[in-house]
Amino acid sequence: MTILCAQQQIATLGSRLTGMDAARGVALLGMIAVHGLGATSGSGGPNAAYLIAGGRSAGTFALLTGVAVTFITGRAQVKFGSDARAAAATLLARATAIGLLGLALGYTDATVVEVILPYYAELFLLAIPLVFLPTRVLAALAVLIAVVVPTLSQLLRPRLPIPTLDNPDFAYLLRDPLALLSELSLTGHYPALPWLAYICAGMAIGRLRLSRMDTAAGLLVGGTVLGIAVSAASWVLLGPLGGLAHIQAATPLDQLATAPTVADYVEVSGEGTTPTTTWWWLASAAPHSGTTLDLAQTAGAAMALLGAMLLLTQLIPAKTTRRPGLVKAAQVASRPLAAAGGMTLTLYTASVVFMNSPLDDFSPLGGYLLQVTVALLFALAWRYTIGRGPLETVVTTLTRVARNLAR
Repeated sequence: MTILCAQQQIATLGSRLTGMDAARGVALLGMIAVHGLGATSGSGGPNAAYLIAGGRSAGTFALLTGVAVTFITGRAQVKFGSDARAAAATLLARATAIGLLGLALGYTDATVVEVILPYYAELFLLAIPLVFLPTRVLAALAVLIAVVVPTLSQLLRPRLPIPTLDNPDFAYLLRDPLALLSELSLTGHYPALPWLAYICAGMAIGRLRLSRMDTAAGLLVGGTVLGIAVSAASWVLLGPLGGLAHIQAATPLDQLATAPTVADYVEVSGEGTTPTTTWWWLASAAPHSGTTLDLAQTAGAAMALLGAMLLLTQLIPAKTTRRPGLVKAAQVASRPLAAAGGMTLTLYTASVVFMNSPLDDFSPLGGYLLQVTVALLFALAWRYTIGRGPLETVVTTLTRVARNLAR
């Protein structure tokens, strides 16, 4: 969620922030769709919302969090000294605030919404040493993590505590902190260690000149090509090369019976990780499977979305000053998305609370449309009358205090 509120530190960077906020806004609507509309259709196969937004919305948030980390730290490699202390204190304070909020939401039902905030808190902690690395090292590390960590996870998870897959709360933290760390890091819904690939990739992207046309177009085209190539590779591995047959042979029949086909079962079975029954699971690019192909595909989608929103909100209007109709259309389309994307921590938390309350007695589609309408209108009204979102204000204030104390 800068997801998680970097507005003050990066507001001076002008319209580039609008493109980032608009991308987060799209991702927020996608995440609400996955939660509100579910993953499966009546037959047990993936529904349209899940095919579009499943995994990609959360992955986009994570990659944009990496982008935000670089904006927070001046969009350059941090040098050791007072700046290093300030950067570390800022990220530590942000992680603490987001983690506490996430644990406070632990009372909610994970079958309704799997709260992502405790995992993001760990990602912010893991990002602290990364700010000292050169850009090329960050890019290489993103690839290395995406390739190596899913394989290590497949080896290690059978030896780790069985995850609860409940939303983490303060009781879990006090009762078994090591088991909670294991779940947040490798075995939970949004495991931080493989997801660190998003942070590294986002930090490398955040240090690019995002105001350039070729950069935005490169993100759009490169991300699209990456996503298509990964999907094709997964299809070849699972289909012609026999991966689905191996998965079918290693999976109990009662589990396979929950979906129309083995391919549908693979597509909707992700809970942050894959089963360890066969190595062929690593050939899947299914949402929330945590495989190399899943990480690459969703990172590609996030890059493409960011590039598209940069073009929409900044670069196309700048090149079309003689066509005011096109500029106006871009502004109308982007403003509500950017407003929502600028306060995703507040809107995400409100969505979690709403969907776990008696107020949510709507049909899935009706509830989704209500949330989207309220979120966009509220965000627009708040942004243009008050400014920064309420939870974003709290987190920004805490990080400012921590940063000043560390200098």
